[in-house]
Amino acid sequence: MEKNPLFTIGHGNRKPEAFLALLKEFEIEYLIDVRSQPYSRFNPQFNQDDLKFFLEESGIRYIFMGDSLGGRPHDLTCYTEGKVDYEIVKTRDFFLEGIERLKTAYKKNLNVVIMCSESDPCECHRSKLIGRVLDHDNIGLQHIDEKGKVKNQIRVINELNKGRSEIDLFGNPINTTSRKAYT
Repeated sequence: MEKNPLFTIGHGNRKPEAFLALLKEFEIEYLIDVRSQPYSRFNPQFNQDDLKFFLEESGIRYIFMGDSLGGRPHDLTCYTEGKVDYEIVKTRDFFLEGIERLKTAYKKNLNVVIMCSESDPCECHRSKLIGRVLDHDNIGLQHIDEKGKVKNQIRVINELNKGRSEIDLFGNPINTTSRKAYT
């Protein structure tokens, strides 16, 4: 039996009905929220309690994992010059435990979507952190983009790096920090 990929999605400015339609299109059973802060000032319909109720009313289970897989960890040692350093995050026990939970979902062939707020996967830690780690472990990851189209991890990273290699001339990985500084 072929494994179901793990999906990712960003809620962005989508209307709840359009968001739900995408989840139904991909037969999602579990939504894993990887926002460090599970609320939205601009889209309150995606605040944790409202989203959980809305999804569960539609037969989709809501799971919060922003504490382990969020893009803004509480561990201040994960920041370099104010930006989240994904190379550091990848080594932390809290993150590795979260990845193990995703691997378990994959092994069980569950229909899972990993959700954050950023609708463009090139702009989100879903691809730059979580996706790279899962890809390294040969776990299929499909990103539902801002237009509702699916892109695999390789395509997203190629777009992010504008077709360049993932490493620089000195063998160091590129694009491994958050876009913004937080500290």
